[in-house]
Amino acid sequence: MISEINLEHTEKFRQRWNKCTAGSAGKRLERLRKFQAFCLRHEWISQNYAKLLTRPKVNASPTLPFTVAEMTRLLDCCNKLAETRPKFGRLKLQRLRVLILLARYSGLRIGDAASLACECLDGQKLFLYTAKTGTPVYTKLPEFVVNELDRCPRMSPGFWFWTGRGTKKALSENYRRVFREVAIVAGLKGAHPHQFRDTFAVELLLAGVPIEQVSMLLGHSSIKVTEKHYAPWVSARQKQLEDSIDRANKSDPLAQREARKSQRLVRVK
Repeated sequence: MISEINLEHTEKFRQRWNKCTAGSAGKRLERLRKFQAFCLRHEWISQNYAKLLTRPKVNASPTLPFTVAEMTRLLDCCNKLAETRPKFGRLKLQRLRVLILLARYSGLRIGDAASLACECLDGQKLFLYTAKTGTPVYTKLPEFVVNELDRCPRMSPGFWFWTGRGTKKALSENYRRVFREVAIVAGLKGAHPHQFRDTFAVELLLAGVPIEQVSMLLGHSSIKVTEKHYAPWVSARQKQLEDSIDRANKSDPLAQREARKSQRLVRVK
């Protein structure tokens, strides 16, 4: 009974998560806190006991994008897979190659990219509402990606990679399975489709695009989400800016003259 929930019961319930990762346990705790907050508002329990539980510490590793060499190998292996894995078929692998380019240069999650409707693209302008959060996302695709989409054999009149039937979850799993096969042939251990989204974000940050704009392009609900996942790459961008300033100072005659003068000065103790 809900009225029988107390701290001891909540702690025992928490112990069932011992085999979960810290990230999964943290999400479960958040859901438990919301549930008990709902119960507390209705006065079914006297306290939100889940708030007394310690949140697990998550040591998140930096998000790793694909390198240019890895992207090239993936695209090239889409053609090779037709020879080594004929069960997939050439048309499906051709669509997979275009899907990889779309995911890389749009920053869409694999589910949103695979279920993208043709009507969402107007020239190079792409607009849709994400399946995960319903957040509106707008971006501009490179012309060569649009050309690849134009040449891509469609699954149906309204979609490039989907018949429009079945669930988007099943569609995503289908393309993830084929992608794993491509990654194996390309020699990329542990590669997963979400890295295309990571690559999109990281390359923009390293190119000097403000993180606020990157957050909007990714469809994040808050800039804090973007900072959480891509903070190390913001630091890398800062290092790039500092190197640019150093190069500029080295070519500045006034800065060089003053630097030589300062080297001859004796520090007063």
